[in-house]
Amino acid sequence: MKVRSLVRGARLIGWTRAARALRSARATRRDDRDLSRPAAERARVPGLLRDARPRPGGGTMRFARSTLEIRVTVGGAVFLGWDGAAPEPSYALAGDCPEPDARAHLEPDKDGGWQVVSERLTVAVSRHGAVEVRTPGGQLLRREQPPRWWESSAGDVRWVLHSRVAPDARFFGPGGRAGGDFRLWNTGPGGDPSPVTMPVQFVVADDGCHLMFVDNSWDGRCALTQGAEGGGSGHDRPGRGELRMTGGPLRYWVLAGTPARLLQGWTALTGAPVVPPRWALGHQHARRGVAGAAEVRRVTAGYRERGLPLAAVHLDAGHRAFAADDVRFPRPAELARELRREGIRLVSAVGPGVPAVPGDPVYDAGLAIDAFVRDPAGRAVRGGARPGPVVFPDFTDPRVRKWWGGLYAQRLEQGFDGFRHDLDEPSSLAASGGGTLPRRARHALDGRGGDHREAHNVYALTMARAGYEGLRELRPDHRPFLVSRAGWAGLQRYGGAWSGEMATGWPGLRASLAPVIGLGLCGVPYSGPDTGGPDGRPSPELYLRRLQLGAYLPLFRTVAAGGAGGGEPWESGPAVLEHVRDALRERERLLPYFATLAVQAQRTGAPYVRPLWWHEPQRRSLRDCADAFLLGDDLLVAPVLEEGARTRSVPLPGGRWYDTRDGRSYDGPGRVTVPAPLGEVPVLARAGCVLPVAGPDGGVELEVWAPAPGRGGGGTVAVGAPDGWEPVEVEQYTVRRAGRVHVARADGGRPRYPVRVRGI
Repeated sequence: MKVRSLVRGARLIGWTRAARALRSARATRRDDRDLSRPAAERARVPGLLRDARPRPGGGTMRFARSTLEIRVTVGGAVFLGWDGAAPEPSYALAGDCPEPDARAHLEPDKDGGWQVVSERLTVAVSRHGAVEVRTPGGQLLRREQPPRWWESSAGDVRWVLHSRVAPDARFFGPGGRAGGDFRLWNTGPGGDPSPVTMPVQFVVADDGCHLMFVDNSWDGRCALTQGAEGGGSGHDRPGRGELRMTGGPLRYWVLAGTPARLLQGWTALTGAPVVPPRWALGHQHARRGVAGAAEVRRVTAGYRERGLPLAAVHLDAGHRAFAADDVRFPRPAELARELRREGIRLVSAVGPGVPAVPGDPVYDAGLAIDAFVRDPAGRAVRGGARPGPVVFPDFTDPRVRKWWGGLYAQRLEQGFDGFRHDLDEPSSLAASGGGTLPRRARHALDGRGGDHREAHNVYALTMARAGYEGLRELRPDHRPFLVSRAGWAGLQRYGGAWSGEMATGWPGLRASLAPVIGLGLCGVPYSGPDTGGPDGRPSPELYLRRLQLGAYLPLFRTVAAGGAGGGEPWESGPAVLEHVRDALRERERLLPYFATLAVQAQRTGAPYVRPLWWHEPQRRSLRDCADAFLLGDDLLVAPVLEEGARTRSVPLPGGRWYDTRDGRSYDGPGRVTVPAPLGEVPVLARAGCVLPVAGPDGGVELEVWAPAPGRGGGGTVAVGAPDGWEPVEVEQYTVRRAGRVHVARADGGRPRYPVRVRGI
């Protein structure tokens, strides 16, 4: 554990708990001592290709010392598994592996190699084991060098895979990074890379886009280096990737196509994102520490008296697993009913750590069914999470998931409507980024058995599954609301990702946007950081700019410390309060649009927040823009990320765009400078779009931005009962401009909502 990380964590959670966690980390290192001892290793490479045998969807290549299976599935995704690795079992896949595509076929390639040819991709394998992924037209998307293994005398294996992409290609996806060297290991805040590990590379290049997902949950490192073109005066330098894993199978998936097609295929493979209840798309507020009923009433009254919209309040229950705080919160159900009448829901924090105290009902029930993670000697592993020594349920066991899911009944009876999973990395000192369960701790892994090295990254994913399935069973008429601080591929099936507090200062504000875009490209569309004051009391300007950015992100959650002076909006002065009110009301006005984006994400996989190159990946000027984003197809948001800035340079994709404040139009592609006063965020609307928004009376109305003369447009509106499971009706609208602007439903009917045309 690094000293700097320990000090940072101790400042956040207190020196007493930090000391306890340090003792726990030392005990963990003692338990893992045997795994750290070097063992004799044998290096391996595939060797020469001997033969290839066709199989449904592809074929199996037999090398001198290994095999490679290639399978093209019906949805166009291509599976590659080395050394006998199969697509299943996998925690990432949504159900069974997709059926193989019978149209894909195996045929000889040049120089003694073979290739699998399909409708969307051609995968060529050289006689030495190099793999090339090409488009049907022959353009090279990526090239994998022959992999290398090191097998130890203890039976462990580690491997490395090097890849090359085009010089103009850019990497996106993993943890929001566009390059760099990072660890594939869920850690707490401030760790490397983040609590949500996504072994996904989303690559954008002139010759096309592709996605690569390494289906391996072991610890590893990924190094991505952007390429560069010679520009006529030197050699091109291809983009490079190096992947090193400490164990597990070498298997991965590749998809190719437009960004929209990639996310649609990825969603078909790993599961559709759940649609959050309507209230969860509004403004949510969190209180640090265990807030009592009086404190909650004081805060909600402050929002109500100042006309600030509020949809939910998050309560920190001490991160104990379903342990009620009877001193500060004697009657939570009464408070919940009171707040629900005002349209405010309560969200409870739930941590996996169960207090290791005989007599605790959850602890005793877990012991009775052998629910906790154990060491090789059969003892329950104890960690140092707050408020004291705890044990951890093994969520990779179906029995434990069933038991844990039933425990949410307690919080539902107390009036909570949503849940936030915290400390689920799992980490014995979450804030330090250094603690974890012992690597040799045993897990069920759904019947396969294994240790924590394989289970660590999927621990939070399986906890989310337990919570989601339990809530579905306990309240079948309600959509569950669940956000998780940690996760892995497939998290979108159970809820969203809460990325925690923004890093400090203005650099932290800029850095907070990348994970949201990156998670969206990895299939988790509902996410967002905490806005407010994680670094104590930020300047009023920084506080406001943080909140303005959060108001356009899917998960909009502000945070304040407990007690007066903790960072509530009205404590930054009347001028800032007025601007905060404008931002919160704009979020309320856009709720029908966010609800539509949620339904679209479930049906197509398209994220709410999209990079500017979403529709034009071939436009290089947009690939390097990381300080603006598209909200859906129709809004371009350019948050202010620099102190004192009162103008904003905005890169424009192609087409006509309108400044939503004054209606001034700009034609892209290009770059324009627009005003960005303290109280406003530049937001531009695409010409011809149809935006469902909340009207003055609270009902839905259609805000239509006029297309250019002689051009058309359209949009989507999702209506229905978003808090339940009733079918959601989706309507398509068309817009054309022939003298005047005409708006109609795609089926020829008249609009069901009032129409307001802007931009004329």
